[in-house]
Amino acid sequence: MHGRPRNPSKPEDEAASAAKASKLRALQSQFLNYHHSRNFDKEAVEISAKLLETNPEFYTAWNYRKLAVEYFLSQPGSDPESILNEELRVVESALRQNFKSYGAWHHRKWVLSKGHSSVDNELRLLDKFQKADARNFHAWNYRRFVAALKNIADEDELEYTTNMIETNFSNYSAWHNRSVLLSNLLKQKAEGYFPKEKILAEEYDLVHQAIFTDSDDQSGWFNHLWLLEQTITKDTPWLNSSWPASDSELIISASKSASGCMVSSSARYSTDGGTIPVILYFNQSVRGVNSSTVAVRSSLAESKDIIWRPLSVDKYESAQAWVALLNFSDVPLDYSIAYPVEVRVGDSSEIISLSGSSLSHVFEFKFVVRFQQHDSGEADGQNLEVILWEDSNFQKYEMDSGESNLFSLFNQLQIDADQAGVDSKWKVNILANEIELFRELSAADCKIGKLTLARLLTALDKIVSESSTLNSSQMVHTEEVMALYCDLMKMDPPHSKYYKEEHSMALLRQVTCCKDSLSRYCWHYGKIAKTNNESFICVRLNSLSLARIGSIENLLWVQMLDLSQNELGSVEGLEAMQLLSCLNLSNNKIKSFTALDPLRHLKLLKVLNISHNKIGEHSIDSTRYLCSSSLSHTVANDWKLGLSSGDVDQLTKYWEAYIIFRDLTLTQLEITGNAIVDEDFRSFLRKILSTLEWLDGTIL
Repeated sequence: MHGRPRNPSKPEDEAASAAKASKLRALQSQFLNYHHSRNFDKEAVEISAKLLETNPEFYTAWNYRKLAVEYFLSQPGSDPESILNEELRVVESALRQNFKSYGAWHHRKWVLSKGHSSVDNELRLLDKFQKADARNFHAWNYRRFVAALKNIADEDELEYTTNMIETNFSNYSAWHNRSVLLSNLLKQKAEGYFPKEKILAEEYDLVHQAIFTDSDDQSGWFNHLWLLEQTITKDTPWLNSSWPASDSELIISASKSASGCMVSSSARYSTDGGTIPVILYFNQSVRGVNSSTVAVRSSLAESKDIIWRPLSVDKYESAQAWVALLNFSDVPLDYSIAYPVEVRVGDSSEIISLSGSSLSHVFEFKFVVRFQQHDSGEADGQNLEVILWEDSNFQKYEMDSGESNLFSLFNQLQIDADQAGVDSKWKVNILANEIELFRELSAADCKIGKLTLARLLTALDKIVSESSTLNSSQMVHTEEVMALYCDLMKMDPPHSKYYKEEHSMALLRQVTCCKDSLSRYCWHYGKIAKTNNESFICVRLNSLSLARIGSIENLLWVQMLDLSQNELGSVEGLEAMQLLSCLNLSNNKIKSFTALDPLRHLKLLKVLNISHNKIGEHSIDSTRYLCSSSLSHTVANDWKLGLSSGDVDQLTKYWEAYIIFRDLTLTQLEITGNAIVDEDFRSFLRKILSTLEWLDGTIL
């Protein structure tokens, strides 16, 4: 097992094993005959018991015994206690054969849930099994079940875990049970378990004993990671950022058709049918965002008519980013006045996280919308020239160039200091103490020590940044964090992908942490006509070896983004960047159209470059099976577009591409350099993208 060679079996052992298997097959055959005929007489039930005592993993036999028990209980004059106690005896015998049997433990729960059996003996039985294997997670799971039946206080169970851990620090199951119990007590603010910082400090001391007793054991490290999450995670959901930025001014160039472009102090945004997107970006996935829970006050739109849409929704119908469209197409516009818009989030407790916590603070932001007469000579937001991503087409953005400040768009909500920093002091103190402790382990080339130190430094930067003003926030430990992940990539190649992604996230936190830092990655694109004497701004994050996208909350305002020459395998997160109109993903490691699924949400996207990736190299897209996706495995019924048989064949062949591109209004697409691309595929793209003007640098 686990790479160790098996000892050669002896002939007598093989003979015994064959005889046992033959006996078991005969027993199974006899049992199945009874089961199929619904025979519940004494002999049949005894056969099932013998079978389970020999092979507790035979699930069909457990199901049979459930049917038998229901049958016996339904008989007149039956004795429920006697019937169910016999089941408990059978389960106990089966567990002695294999005390990690899922079926046996589930059956025992089922018997006790009937309510006719005493649970007093259950803890004594558990003690026996936990002496045999103190880490048996089945027994710990069953213990939680029994404790709930007996109404044992969480405090008493927590004390039990303390005793078990002190007996053996390597008891991962005891640590896990402890975290479950402690989470409940902290959430309830039970007596003796408040304030939170006092309890967490005591837990850190306990886990230190485990880690420094045996730094190679994983149990203590896992619990330390849990403690770190408890330290840095806000107890309730939090609105991280929004767009439009608070106190910003938007200028809409509107025609009679209410289409045009939205112009900020130094950037230009296409609108979609006379609408303004409003984006809410939370620190975690939430549900319950709707016109009743988010108040929008404006003469441009009625709050009750505004529909909030989740981006990248999960199976719980929650999302981290939500968007709504303010539709001004039916509003009689007055070009001489400003239209104020106020958005208020948090008055309702119905916005809740996956853990069930409600948004506990009120978040507000305001912006102003002005309209100007649309110049019919303008291009209506259409690109008359092909967008070229070569370096020669970009000029460095200078903060002191005399232009209006681009970073009026850079927005993290300005939350009152009493809200944002009320508990940051104790968190900073705890993290600083932990960092001092783990620097020693990191220096000793301990892999998990280096990883923990990187996480601690990242957490400290995050806490300090959140309690600072936006202009002064800095990720001061970024260089050290990235160096740690570089060391880990060399020390632990099997997990290098994870370390690479964490390295990318650290780099992006540093890039986007403040205006000064982000301005170094901002460029003027010279090929797009200037508006109000200000040119198109592109955020260039190319050639940074990024393996993952992050810090999206600071990039909601971006309309032109260059992510070329990186190592991205997916574009998860980009769906929140609703203003994005030009995107360069060339020369990355994207292997399928499934990985581009977030792009379907970018309704303003006009220019897309996905050339020189790996799309089509693999005939089977394994990401469909590894993660949830809105992509189906069959041709959808709504694909029946009255096409010819040849077109239908193309749809069937390129259905993944169709799902990604069908709702986009691209004017320019570059896709050359992917294995899937040939003349047939280009022909298909021209059919489904009716708005396309440029394909692989050629005008259509």
